[in-house]
Amino acid sequence: MAKCDHCGAHVSGRFARVFADETGTILACPNCSANAGIAEVSRTRAGHIR
Repeated sequence: MAKCDHCGAHVSGRFARVFADETGTILACPNCSANAGIAEVSRTRAGHIR
């Protein structure tokens, strides 16, 4: 089962397919960020602020 690389919480395979980066890293999940901002938090934590 996939897990968030930021907080260690387990996430579904479906969540991982949508929100993981190209290397499979999941930098944010519903447990450690607001649902509406998961993509933005992931980009910020990865240093890809646009």
